[in-house]
Amino acid sequence: MMIQDIAPKKLNNSYSNKSVNTNSLVVISDEGKFLLKVDEKENTISYPTAEIIGIELEYTYLFSIDDEDFFFLNSGQEFTNPEGFEFYDMRALRKDYLYPKHYVFAAYTAYQLIEWYEGTKYCGRCGSLNEHSKTERAKVCPNCGKTVYPRINPAVIVGVTNSDKLLLTKYRTGFAHNALVAGFTEIGETLEECVAREVMEETGIHVKNIRYYKSQPWGIASDILTGFFCDVDGDDTITMDATELKYAEWVPREEIKLQPLEYSLTNEMMKIFKEGLSH
Repeated sequence: MMIQDIAPKKLNNSYSNKSVNTNSLVVISDEGKFLLKVDEKENTISYPTAEIIGIELEYTYLFSIDDEDFFFLNSGQEFTNPEGFEFYDMRALRKDYLYPKHYVFAAYTAYQLIEWYEGTKYCGRCGSLNEHSKTERAKVCPNCGKTVYPRINPAVIVGVTNSDKLLLTKYRTGFAHNALVAGFTEIGETLEECVAREVMEETGIHVKNIRYYKSQPWGIASDILTGFFCDVDGDDTITMDATELKYAEWVPREEIKLQPLEYSLTNEMMKIFKEGLSH
């Protein structure tokens, strides 16, 4: 189950001018870390409420999940750190399964929105202080009128197949587990063109029969990930880009080692190939 699979609960991310109340959950960010209470014995997380942070402070509505509203505490305000709560970075939320799952998904999604709110305080055209739109989730410059919306970066995840083998990679830095070829879409490029280019750049492989699988929001990088499978076209000799990867090999399906958590689209694609399911 990927990170966004929180059914029967449902994310409502539409714009609203809701006001904070004492039961509202508060997402407090400090340099990419979130204020949370983590019970390591029970593997549970919880958010502080506006009642314990301070109902009189200034908040911005983010989204709701069923009947729970999540608000962002606007930066620059002083508050008392509630007992039992500490700041955790996003990597800590990927070490193990934490519950309830929709709270983990909320952190991923809130991260994306908070990064956008904090990164758009000023107009990129004239430098004036932006204002919140009163009708939609947008920032509006009162001086030149430029309107900006939350940024979403399109990227591809590519499962390249070669008969009963899948092309697995490992990044040179950062994420240590098996991955698939991946990359961001360039200006003027289709998703299918991006698939072919990224595979060629990272591994020197030509591909054919590019077919869409599934998509996934990935808030910690402001991405919308689009998964594709494709087949090797011709020579299957790998010429790895050693500046980006430390490993790239054709791996038989029965030898594929999955990632420790089933949160990512990458892991799901590796899993369905390993299990011989249709793709």
